[in-house]
Amino acid sequence: MDGPLKNLLVLDLTRVLVGPYCTMMLSDLGARVIKVESPEVGDDSRNFGPFIEDYSAYFMSLNRGKESIALNLKNSDDKKIFDKILAKADILVENFKPGTLEKWGYGWKDVCEKYPKLIYASASGFGQTGPLKELPAYDMVVQGMGGLMSVTGQPNSEPTRVGTSIGDITAGLFTTIGINAALYDREKTGKGTFIDVSMLDCQIAILENAIARYLSKNEIPKPMGSRHPSIAPFEAFKTKDSHIIIAAGNDKLFEKLCNVLEISEIFNDEKFNTNSSRSKNIGELKVIIENKLSSKITTDWVSQMEKERIPCGPIYNIKEAVENPQVQSRNMIVKAYHKVIGDFKLAGNPIKMSSYKDETTRGDIPDLDEHREKILKEFS
Repeated sequence: MDGPLKNLLVLDLTRVLVGPYCTMMLSDLGARVIKVESPEVGDDSRNFGPFIEDYSAYFMSLNRGKESIALNLKNSDDKKIFDKILAKADILVENFKPGTLEKWGYGWKDVCEKYPKLIYASASGFGQTGPLKELPAYDMVVQGMGGLMSVTGQPNSEPTRVGTSIGDITAGLFTTIGINAALYDREKTGKGTFIDVSMLDCQIAILENAIARYLSKNEIPKPMGSRHPSIAPFEAFKTKDSHIIIAAGNDKLFEKLCNVLEISEIFNDEKFNTNSSRSKNIGELKVIIENKLSSKITTDWVSQMEKERIPCGPIYNIKEAVENPQVQSRNMIVKAYHKVIGDFKLAGNPIKMSSYKDETTRGDIPDLDEHREKILKEFS
């Protein structure tokens, strides 16, 4: 891939989701990524479903455009190969439990003296410091401990996981941000740096309104379904056939909504004429709105509201979301090639840059140890 990170070499010691998501983003931005996998078994996610002809679609969706070599970093011969690649790497990314690479002689303190320009990024469940640093963590663990599950779901519902692995993905994104900042810093200082990203930290960082409410008002937020905690109307409403999202985030938009729904008389009602009053009386307001919405199907309402530039939309399933013409027009469904199954469709890169073409294809999907001979020859 052409991109702003072209000619940078990333040594990828990651597996499953946090790290591979980060290195996938780096690859999409032009970096060359050499993925180091465990011999015989490879990345754990090679065994995660769904499968296409015994190949993991999960793995393929995260590892396009990377090169694979299998190395055992406890083995002296494999370590020699690894050292030769490391000597030329710009970035090393790993998501082992803290202390693992130190045992093998590849901790930050071990490598920074040999390779002072190396950017070394570690993503882990709880980070490199703190009382929990040595504990393992998966996405669900940090969603729970980070407070996210406490504000997700319907009121009085069982604990509800966010529908994607947001604990892993946010950590992958923050690691990518840290790496790019470190690259800029290296341009100024000539030195590499160590980046320590904790999945739990990342969940705290994205609590947004919930953490603001607690830290400023000492309120402990609870699940509210689709409702926004401080803006109204701003949630999902029933229509004749399904639901519609309406996000009337200010008084002007609310006035437009009232006109579309032909309830303009309530705009001047003191119970609804400000966002604060609407938030206090949202139960009553929702009944009024849904009474009007029940007369038409969602697509009709969306059409009317879009004409007035009222933020709204249907609730799509994954098929509908992927096939949405807007998503298609933005090149958000691309393809990569696997030599056994052929073309494989997957999510594109949401970062569009004027200086680089957003290609419709990505690099090939690697089999385990597929690039050994090429890499050994290059780094001999």
